[in-house]
Amino acid sequence: MILTFCLCLSHFLIIFSEPCSVCLCLSFTHTHTHTHTDARTHTHLPPHPPTPYRQLPHAPEIPSAALSQVEKRAINLTWAQAFDGNSPLIRYILEVSENNAPWTVLLANIEPKSTGVTVGGLIPARSYQFRLCAVNDVGRGQFSKETDRLSLPEEPPSAPPQTVIASGRTNQSIMIQWQPPPESHQNGPLQGYIIRYCLSGLPVDCQMKNITRPDQNNLLLEDLIIWTNYEMEVAAYNRAGRGTYSHKVTEWTLQGVPTVPPGNVQAEPFNSSTVRLTWSAPSPQFINGINQGYKLLAWEAGQEEDVTMVTVRPNFQDSVHVGYVTGLKKFTEYYTSVLCFTTPGDGPRSPPHRLRTHEDKPGAVGHLSFTEILDTSLKVSWKDPNEKNGVLTGYRISWEEFNRTNTRVTHYLPNLTQEYRVTGLTALTTYTIQVAGMTSKGQGQLSSSTISSGVPPEMPGPPTNIAISNIGPRSVALQFKPGYDGKTSISRWQVEAQIGIIGENEEWVMVHQLPNEPDARSLEVLDLNPYTSYRFRMRQVNIVGTSPPSQPSRKIQTLQAPPDISPYNVTIRTASETSLWLRWVPLPEWEYNGDQELVGYRVQYSRETSKEGVLSHVISDRLEREFTIEDLEEWTEYEVRVQAINGLGSGPWSQPVQGRTRESVPSCGPTNVSAFATTSSSILVRWGEVPQTDRNGLILGYKVVYKDKGSDSVPQYWEVEGNTSHSVQLSGLGKYVLYEIQVLAFTRIGDGRSSRPSILERTLDDVPGPPVGILFPEVRTGSVRLIWQPPAQPNGIILAYQITHRRNTSNSNAATVDVLSPSARQYTASGLKPESVYVFRLTAQTRKGWGEAAEALVVTTEKRARPQPASRPTVPQEDVQARSVMLSWEPGSDGLSPVRYYTVQYRELPDSNWTVHSASVNHEASSYIVDSLKPFTSYQFRVKATNDIGDSEYSQESEAVTTLQDGKDIMEMTLTDSVPPAEKQINGVLLGFRVRYRELQYDRLRSFTIRTINSPASNWAELTAPYSVRNLSESSLTQYELDNLSKHKRYEIRLSVYNAVGEGPTSTPQEVFVGEAVPTAPPQSVTIQSSTATQLDVTWSPPPLDSQNGDIQGYKIYFWEFQMQNETERLRTMFLPELGVKIKNLTGYTTYMISVAAFNAAGDGPRSPPTRGRTQQAAPSRPSFLHFSELTTTSVNMSWGEPGQANGIIEGYRLVYEPCTPVDGVSKIVTVDVKGSTPLWMKIKDLADGVTYNFRIRAKTLTYGPEVEANITTGPGEGAPGPPGEPFISRYGTALTLHWTSGDPGRAPITRYVIEARPSDEGLWDILIKDIPKEVTSYTLNLDMLREGVTYDFRVIGVNDYGYGSPSAPSPSISAQKVSPFYEEWWFLVVIALVGLIFILLLVFILIIRGQSKKYTKKADSGSHSNSTSLPLSHGEMVRLDEGRFPALELNNRRLSVKNSFCRKNGIYTRSPPRPSPGSLHYSDEDVSTKYNDLIPAENSSLTEKHSEISDSQGSDSEYEVDQNRGGQQKTHSFVNHYISDPTYYNSWRRQEKGVSRPPAYGYTQPDQGGLIQGLAPQGQGTLFRPKGSRTPTPSLLSCSVSEPPSQHGTLLYSSRPPSSLGCSSTQQPPTAGFSSFV
Repeated sequence: MILTFCLCLSHFLIIFSEPCSVCLCLSFTHTHTHTHTDARTHTHLPPHPPTPYRQLPHAPEIPSAALSQVEKRAINLTWAQAFDGNSPLIRYILEVSENNAPWTVLLANIEPKSTGVTVGGLIPARSYQFRLCAVNDVGRGQFSKETDRLSLPEEPPSAPPQTVIASGRTNQSIMIQWQPPPESHQNGPLQGYIIRYCLSGLPVDCQMKNITRPDQNNLLLEDLIIWTNYEMEVAAYNRAGRGTYSHKVTEWTLQGVPTVPPGNVQAEPFNSSTVRLTWSAPSPQFINGINQGYKLLAWEAGQEEDVTMVTVRPNFQDSVHVGYVTGLKKFTEYYTSVLCFTTPGDGPRSPPHRLRTHEDKPGAVGHLSFTEILDTSLKVSWKDPNEKNGVLTGYRISWEEFNRTNTRVTHYLPNLTQEYRVTGLTALTTYTIQVAGMTSKGQGQLSSSTISSGVPPEMPGPPTNIAISNIGPRSVALQFKPGYDGKTSISRWQVEAQIGIIGENEEWVMVHQLPNEPDARSLEVLDLNPYTSYRFRMRQVNIVGTSPPSQPSRKIQTLQAPPDISPYNVTIRTASETSLWLRWVPLPEWEYNGDQELVGYRVQYSRETSKEGVLSHVISDRLEREFTIEDLEEWTEYEVRVQAINGLGSGPWSQPVQGRTRESVPSCGPTNVSAFATTSSSILVRWGEVPQTDRNGLILGYKVVYKDKGSDSVPQYWEVEGNTSHSVQLSGLGKYVLYEIQVLAFTRIGDGRSSRPSILERTLDDVPGPPVGILFPEVRTGSVRLIWQPPAQPNGIILAYQITHRRNTSNSNAATVDVLSPSARQYTASGLKPESVYVFRLTAQTRKGWGEAAEALVVTTEKRARPQPASRPTVPQEDVQARSVMLSWEPGSDGLSPVRYYTVQYRELPDSNWTVHSASVNHEASSYIVDSLKPFTSYQFRVKATNDIGDSEYSQESEAVTTLQDGKDIMEMTLTDSVPPAEKQINGVLLGFRVRYRELQYDRLRSFTIRTINSPASNWAELTAPYSVRNLSESSLTQYELDNLSKHKRYEIRLSVYNAVGEGPTSTPQEVFVGEAVPTAPPQSVTIQSSTATQLDVTWSPPPLDSQNGDIQGYKIYFWEFQMQNETERLRTMFLPELGVKIKNLTGYTTYMISVAAFNAAGDGPRSPPTRGRTQQAAPSRPSFLHFSELTTTSVNMSWGEPGQANGIIEGYRLVYEPCTPVDGVSKIVTVDVKGSTPLWMKIKDLADGVTYNFRIRAKTLTYGPEVEANITTGPGEGAPGPPGEPFISRYGTALTLHWTSGDPGRAPITRYVIEARPSDEGLWDILIKDIPKEVTSYTLNLDMLREGVTYDFRVIGVNDYGYGSPSAPSPSISAQKVSPFYEEWWFLVVIALVGLIFILLLVFILIIRGQSKKYTKKADSGSHSNSTSLPLSHGEMVRLDEGRFPALELNNRRLSVKNSFCRKNGIYTRSPPRPSPGSLHYSDEDVSTKYNDLIPAENSSLTEKHSEISDSQGSDSEYEVDQNRGGQQKTHSFVNHYISDPTYYNSWRRQEKGVSRPPAYGYTQPDQGGLIQGLAPQGQGTLFRPKGSRTPTPSLLSCSVSEPPSQHGTLLYSSRPPSSLGCSSTQQPPTAGFSSFV
């Protein structure tokens, strides 16, 4: 084609003529050249001669590519020369696209005259596409068409796999790992790998392993030889063949145990306790490792478990090895064997050899004893020695006088003799006797003892005077005085101790024995616990037996010492990325060795690979069993150990444990980040490693983060998988755009921090894109004005714009071209034809050349209008995607003004407003893809067109269109979410969840990272198993339990959601340690045994094995008093897995509830059901109080409170009182035992005036508890009233009236009077009437209150606020005998009847006698006189006679029948009354109080009478009769004896009723309810006692009716004692009588 340019005015006229098929010929006439400096004005210059117009060269034509037949990996390119643009070509530029990658410059300086080139160095199995452009001095022209894509054939990989490493896994396997060859050297898709391995250094054939999976990068080589060095190579292969092998790596299989025993084993006894063994080493090929030595074994026959072992180090110089096993039993048969061992374990034993150790001297004979001890002989017996150490050949026995060796006599006896009679001894002489066994090796150890002839040995007595000295942490020295030796030598000393808890009821434990030291006076007790309380006692042992224990020593405490042991069961777990959770079992209390408040633990930790920077932390709680180590480095291995500490120092360290913190994201970005722009749309980014300390995990890859620095767009990511590649080419970038670039590394957990600072790099410039926004605001019939905006993609600095326009007709062959400045934004074209269509082409220029042109049509007319709306948009269903739809529409009329662009709007149903999606849709488009929509959402769309006049109306809304569901971008969930993602984030209908989990094997990682520290991510697939997946189809779930997991393993768990389209992203991984759950069942079979009053023994069985959920670390014992759990519950923790505990320091005789719970590392399990147990009885605590009241000059009312802690059933109380100073030179101690738990008061009436008494009382259960004591002084206190006047008594009938006068009132007015009474025979004063008003000076009492026939004295005491005053003088004695009118007596009526009868008889007799003679009358008178003189003695005469004969005998106003209790002789009582023999009485240390004549002695009273003498002192049944007067009660004699002063002994010879057996004297019997005697005064006065030495008869027990309840202050008396003359029967139970002793 011939192109002619004609310059007319300001336009070029391009005239196209017929083309030529060979070349392009250009001719033109240049008339003028001008440059537009302003597009708005055009200056017309005068014409000049035409010159050639230079322009950009055209694109080369007909490019083609073909494989080179000469050179491998080369392509031949050819093309046709291009038009040079009227300027000589400078060069060609060749670009290539490899595997559809972006275009890159391959050759930039191809000779301009070339029409072909060969491109070499290409990569096999890749496809290539080429294009060219020509460059002249104007610039770079357009690129040619792309050549057809051409692929190079595959070739075997040209490089070996990378990073080949090997590590021994077992003694028969090696793990080999590698990375693929560099991608550029793979030369085609890899098909797999070949692993070649063989024994290192040996000329053997290699074995092959073929891996057909190209993504596999590790292999476990198995069935290898134990402890053997292998060399391995790896090669990759593709379809073209196998590539080159990698370099050889060598690795040993792990050691194994030897497979053969040592050879030529010989064994022989060396001496009596040593065996000598010899052997030769096994062949090295069977040792299977490094020979660590040999173990020499010896065991007795039948006791294979009890093996004596000696370890011998290997001897590599000698062929024969020698070793000795020592410490064996003498003359004992053994089996011996030898084995070789390596680090993994022991090899097989050699065949056992049977042998016997040599004979030796025997040990001491057993149980040496003496019997049949006479003056000159004795028998010695013994038993065989426990340690014979050979064959016994006999015994040697010798004896000698003590410490006189020259008297020794020795005899040898046969081995069957075990007794011998020693004769020829001297009487009463101490001998030392020795016995020893004999073997062929000689005499054994002597057993000796001393014995006195004629004196049999006895049980020894206990040692005395134990003293303690030299107290250390673990030992003390005891000094003692030996006790009675039992007439023989002491063979052994025994030391017992109470440990920790000291008390009367605590157990004693044997802690030390010292044998064969009979003369010892001190000993050292070893192996004690530091800082522990001890109390010691001793026993001594002789041939008879063991002595009773000595008195306990004082309580001591051993000194403190550092702990002896370390905490055990130390475990460590990963807690977080920066913390480790450490746990241990605390020390038992007995291992504290010091003050428990100062006991704690020290935790020491450091990085495993570095011993520097060791850190520690002190925990002060002695019961703490866990600690979280904070502020650690992420993903770092630490070594941790623990030790116990106390106030004195530190204990040993525990064995170190290793733990790794959890993996995290890298804490910083890669180093040395750089960027280099390679093309206008690509940048090459390079970076270095992440520092080791900041990796925080296994680096799985990198991400390059980049964004346009001048925009607010979201950064983009370019991911590089794997950690071997440290560079990437970013492609598809904007041209001539400044990018901000960062690089980050990521681990399994997530992305780390980006590199700092950001790298700025701009892509290279390129030809610009088309200008945008072309409009024609002014259109005339002959001209138009054009406006535009710079290109959206300038791709460099805009240097100029070029506008070309021509008519839009097929025969138009001329165009007008104008070049404008880069700042121009409008252009006016004139000289146009009216009503014509013109095409305007606008293009921009950068340094790289002219860019793509933008075209626009315009009609030169003035009849333009707005465009008509487009048709209603439609959306075919096949064009609906999850996030985009394709709209289609039909354009409306353009109104004679071409449409410049379309605007597309959308709205989200149902309520959203219209939103502009794009306002620059191409005017030629009739469809458009609307993207960035939400999945599963309904939308409507509409379109409007815009031309030069304006906008059209919007089209009708499209029908509602619902996007599809999508699973790609479902919002990521976290495992801590309690609810699913929001509905708007699900992108559809939520169908369920997907749980992925897998086991993490950090232990394998630990051994791996040591070898592959430079590429720790290469074995991540090998370290972690594939994910197991569980689909949860319930969309409402918020939790799910994963079961069937492995215990004590760490798992990684991820969670995702899915809908109908697919699955969303997974959550960040969470790590969980499985298997540590609390026990789910309580301990079983909890039983309680009461051990002592303060101790309960609790035992139990562990929880069922399937409910323990780990190792049981201990138990917690909860115990509390029954029904008082909240107030008294206590806890005892056992940190050892023991199945029993002794709970001490409990309250005696108390019911406890006990519950047991097991705990493991995860926490406490459930408690067992409470079990009930009760402690035994113990001594009660002291009574709670001791009070006194009604204190007079001779009596006091004492009361006390129950013990605060009864500790059992209260059996009674013991009251002891005594004067603080002797009274009349005598200090009398009175002891009273009160039986039963009530009453809690007693009236004491035998006190002396003005004397201070000490009262002590204590309660009794099984034994007596501590006392409570108080002092009280008798007599009126200061300020008390003085004595009233002496009372006098008036009597009328059955009533007595006492009269007195008031005395000194003291410091306070008298408030009342008290009347005391006593029997006149000097009995004890007792209150008879209380609370007599103060105004009264007389009081009348009924004789019924007193005992009939008893003479009483009365006195009056005034009382004021200061207490009881001094008593008045006693009143005259008065008898309580009632005087009844004679006519009321029954005998009076009998007498009257008899008198009447006699009178009648007399009258009859008189009438008869009158008729007789006087002789008979005289005789009758004489006989009457004789009978009167012969009558028996009267009662009174008899008594006087008896009293005259026996002045010591008093009759208690009793009537006697004719048959008396005394023997009669000739009608006269001549036998003296029976008296107790002094020999019949037994006196104890404490005698009965002489004033407690009305109380039975306590059961511990020992005053008795022999039964034979009792019988002798009693009369026969016929001689003893009792008058059953006064209610049938017995009236008894009261004998006052001259031999003893206490009148209460009357029971010793009191006579019994006929036919009634007599109980032992002073024997205790439980009183009946009616056995109390109490006064009948309205105020409830106490009874009276008969004083010592009183000769007043003791009246018999009266039967009286009690009309008022007894007073609580009444004194208690038994029914079996002589009752008080004032008391009568009561219903209260009395206390036991007491006894007294005189000091």
